[in-house]
Amino acid sequence: MARAKVMHAFRRLCGARQGEVFIRVSTRWKSTESRPTAPLGSRILTNPDDIYKHNMWDHVQWTEEEEKNARLKALQNSEVQIPLREQGKFDTEAVQYWDRFYEIYKGTFFKDRKWLLSEFPELLPSSSVFGGEMDTRHVQQDSNTHFDCNANHQHVCEEALMETNEVLPYPYPGQHASFRILEIGCGVGNSVFPIISSIKENGAFLYCCDFSSSAIKLLKNNPNYDHSVCHGFVHDICEEKGCLPFPRQSLDVILAVFVLSSIHPDRVQEVVKRLSSYLKFGGIFLFRDYGRYDLSQLRFKKGQCLSDHFYVRGDGTCVYFFTNEEVHNIFSNAGLKKVQNLEDRRLQVNRGKKVSMHRVWMQSKYRKPFPCSPC
Repeated sequence: MARAKVMHAFRRLCGARQGEVFIRVSTRWKSTESRPTAPLGSRILTNPDDIYKHNMWDHVQWTEEEEKNARLKALQNSEVQIPLREQGKFDTEAVQYWDRFYEIYKGTFFKDRKWLLSEFPELLPSSSVFGGEMDTRHVQQDSNTHFDCNANHQHVCEEALMETNEVLPYPYPGQHASFRILEIGCGVGNSVFPIISSIKENGAFLYCCDFSSSAIKLLKNNPNYDHSVCHGFVHDICEEKGCLPFPRQSLDVILAVFVLSSIHPDRVQEVVKRLSSYLKFGGIFLFRDYGRYDLSQLRFKKGQCLSDHFYVRGDGTCVYFFTNEEVHNIFSNAGLKKVQNLEDRRLQVNRGKKVSMHRVWMQSKYRKPFPCSPC
């Protein structure tokens, strides 16, 4: 029975129709440096006189002077670093700082991420490359990346699946779901609830974790929390021996939104590598976080820097600011293949005060390849 299921899965994955789709996508985005028009918004400021007509402008190009000033501010606010003997507490006591944060702000600090499904359609089973029709609007494809497997390599992939697929000896939440998502660092559910409202009645299941018990308590007390499609639990993703409530090779999607930046940069690589082991072959890791020289980085004062581009806020929580290259190296070193890796530069406008501010975020999608030779 298990072997028959594997064969059926590979007939779907390696079909001619899917191959044609990927060829079209690969051709369309042959230049990996080009940016699709659909992701990250389409409100472009073409006339400087229009700057105060909207609160946000997309795909903003910085001038050389703006780039220089940003680098200078980051250099200045990192000149005085917190002594090494004092830095350890921000790692070992991180959960206390975040618990205190959620106890103070409850569920009011962050807004629900209504943009989530438009930027990450892979969160829906119908948008999964291997679960249905693929949404090609959001794909930035490496021209030398292959997802198809021909008949000569299919048996290699099949055997790899049979050997590595883990089965838990006991029932677990979402066991019978046809599509499984994990959100790490879910907080009080600002991504959870937009996802829940969209996956009901389609056989999908959402796991969501945070290492703050205060956050998970607030999440589960929310009237929109639904046990039938969601399982929230406390978990520290930096804990190497931590137990997750699902087997390896069982997830279709992992979502990390503004969470990896809160981890010490020296630990991020192992976290991503460990989490990726829970993705199915063909599963995807979705990432959005702070980019280098974002407004929030430039606002730090001297004495708040822990190390290069890594800071501690006044409440004791930490934040790192990534570059495009760093993000690519982290996910590539975890064995994942690039689908999209974008730097999201926007101009945020306070129309009342007539002030404009540069925001920089990273948005990436990396897929777990099948263990077969290039076709």
